[in-house]
Amino acid sequence: MFSNLQISRTLAKNEPLMGVFKKTVSEEAVLGEWAEVQAAQRDPALFRPLYDRYFESIFRFIFRRTADEELSADLCSQVFLKALQKIDGYHYRGVPFSSWLFKIAANEVSQHYRQTQKTRVVSVEDTDLTGMMDEMEEPLDELYREHLAKALDTLDEKELQLIEMRFFEQKPFKEIADILGMTESNAKVKTYRILERLKTKLTKLSD
Repeated sequence: MFSNLQISRTLAKNEPLMGVFKKTVSEEAVLGEWAEVQAAQRDPALFRPLYDRYFESIFRFIFRRTADEELSADLCSQVFLKALQKIDGYHYRGVPFSSWLFKIAANEVSQHYRQTQKTRVVSVEDTDLTGMMDEMEEPLDELYREHLAKALDTLDEKELQLIEMRFFEQKPFKEIADILGMTESNAKVKTYRILERLKTKLTKLSD
């Protein structure tokens, strides 16, 4: 389905742009950030700290879906421009402000591929596959990694988004639900159903 899916190590050369995603953020930190958002709502100039904090992670998110630095930079600029333009309508959601930015970024990427009618890139690193294989309790060898990459190519866009958010971006289900517009329990159930299907496909591919 996604003919451009690749076990990609191309991101390694962009290591400085690859921030580390934390799986959880404390409620105290989220509330502190909400105060920053409120300040930016009163004075757009105060949006800068939020921009500085999340630019690299949003760029990385987009780059993994385009493998094009120039395009990623353009889309990233659009994400932050739209965020600044719409920040007055942002309300406290109990999740990091970045969840809203990732939602905008995902929409920008989807819109780009709809307009260009190109097949979107799915860049996969060994660490992404290792996390999934740990979750599925599959052996951590190269053959299984290759089989898993092939199995990922059978997922539709919504299924792939769940897997990417959970294992590639290392997001907790609460944030995934907020980004993708579903309940937390639904995000969790759907993700594990997808993993079960992938596990079945792995068994068939390894026979």
